Amino acid sequence: MLYKRFSIQILLLATFLLVGVQSFAQPNVGEGKQLFKDNCAQCHARNMKSDLTGPALGGMEERWADYPREDLYTWVRNSQKMIADGHPYALELWAKWKPTVMNQFPNLTDDQIESIILYVNDEYNKVDEVVVNGGTAGGATGSEPTNWSFYYVIVGVLALLALILGRLIILLNHQADQKEGTSLGEPKSVLSQVFSPSVIAFIIFILVLLFGHTVVNNAIDLGRQKGYQPQQPIKFSHATHAGEQQIDCQYCHDGARRSKHSVIPATNTCMNCHAAIKVGSTYGTEELTKIYASAGWNPNTGQYFASNVSEDDKNKAYKKWFKDEYVKANADATEKRINSAVDKQLANIQEFMGRPIEWTKIHNLPDHVYFNHAQHVSVGKVECQTCHGPVETMEVLEQHAPLSMGWCVNCHRETEVKFADNPYYNEDFYKAYHTEIKNGSRTAVTVEEIGGLECQKCHY
Repeated sequence: MLYKRFSIQILLLATFLLVGVQSFAQPNVGEGKQLFKDNCAQCHARNMKSDLTGPALGGMEERWADYPREDLYTWVRNSQKMIADGHPYALELWAKWKPTVMNQFPNLTDDQIESIILYVNDEYNKVDEVVVNGGTAGGATGSEPTNWSFYYVIVGVLALLALILGRLIILLNHQADQKEGTSLGEPKSVLSQVFSPSVIAFIIFILVLLFGHTVVNNAIDLGRQKGYQPQQPIKFSHATHAGEQQIDCQYCHDGARRSKHSVIPATNTCMNCHAAIKVGSTYGTEELTKIYASAGWNPNTGQYFASNVSEDDKNKAYKKWFKDEYVKANADATEKRINSAVDKQLANIQEFMGRPIEWTKIHNLPDHVYFNHAQHVSVGKVECQTCHGPVETMEVLEQHAPLSMGWCVNCHRETEVKFADNPYYNEDFYKAYHTEIKNGSRTAVTVEEIGGLECQKCHY
């Protein structure tokens, strides 16, 4: 009957609107924050005011104000094309930042780029936060994520509209049947309309689709831990070491340049500095003495304990160390307060006495995936921040990237190989690429073009 066909069409329309409602979402800061984290944070500082691998993004709208808005979109999607086309501001940026090549983001829509710009402006315009007694004052709180209640209301309105239109069709068909003398009684009720076989079948179909989509997505995400930020046995701050003190990543993670693994630094690496730096800038002696206990080092004498020194004697030495340093920092403290603080710190180091520090591993790949740090760091000249994010800003380290196959493949498709001054690429196998670059027929070579997407490179 006519009403059945029309009802199905209305239900299909409502479903397509339900599925596509996100596509019509306006640019918003919440989406921009996630897009920035996924695509931009590895090269651009999150405060939007400092240069990092790439320039500070704050104020970008003003810098592009002399050009059409579409030029900014094009720059984000394919900066090298704009440079090749001779765009004035693109050439100006390239002259300042070359040979650092901006990643391409061809899949970002105009609205997504606008969301990123909104987030950049929001962060850039924040008032610097001032720490007051462990809290903050005078700082902006940032924007909340998108409020999805608006979309739920739209879905509800569409469902109600479909119900009303379906009911109207039933009544019109009933009146037409009465005029033709073919009416079989009262029109169908609302309940019979809602629970008709066609509607139930349609609902089951939608539920199967949603269930399948959820199962597939959860299966893909199984074992991934983007944003994973566990507390470590020692409160180690990358912001202090890599940021404030500007210690090179490879000083501690020296395996990154020469082996498959970047390696967690041994306690001896920590002792290279902390044999001299005995009091931390944030936690005083509390965290550093955990390292001393693990290494078997006496901070009072500046020497390692002899092998025949008992644990009780070590505890006496650390107790003296804690007490001396605590009194220096708290000259007016009572004896009871001193003893309480010393006993607490002494208890905190017992699990480290003569034992290796059991750091919690954050970045894990499945066993069937091969990844070589040296190939990327020493040969590919990839910056640590490309995969691990701005670690120099992290008090507690977190996994920045998803480390998924799609993420790796996309990077290999977009990343240009650094041929210049890299002896690894002087082999005869790459001679044709060097020739094409010299004669101008080629501007760059991506990792994809030298076998970066071959399955056996990562799975064997």
